[in-house]
Amino acid sequence: MAKKKEIEEGVKYDAGKPRWGLLPFREVKEVVEILTFGAQKYSEDNWKKVTPKERYIDAAFRHFTSWVQGEKKDKESGKSHLAHAVCCLLFLMWFDNEEDVG
Repeated sequence: MAKKKEIEEGVKYDAGKPRWGLLPFREVKEVVEILTFGAQKYSEDNWKKVTPKERYIDAAFRHFTSWVQGEKKDKESGKSHLAHAVCCLLFLMWFDNEEDVG
């Protein structure tokens, strides 16, 4: 009986697939903390009901402008202004994608 050839290196066909390991997970966690803060303050997925959706443009700019002016943390949440801005941009992206689907 012939022995199976030992494989020196495993094979995995993942070329071209999303590389989730490239995400800066510490910063992603901060964004999730903002989402959690919002869910506790308002309710889960409340952001989907806010109209007009363009209000998130204003909110994103307010947080980004505060950060540019040297205020790193939001006074109410104590969390990063940039994480707040990222949430606003994610919300806008979600609305944009929903329009493409609908």
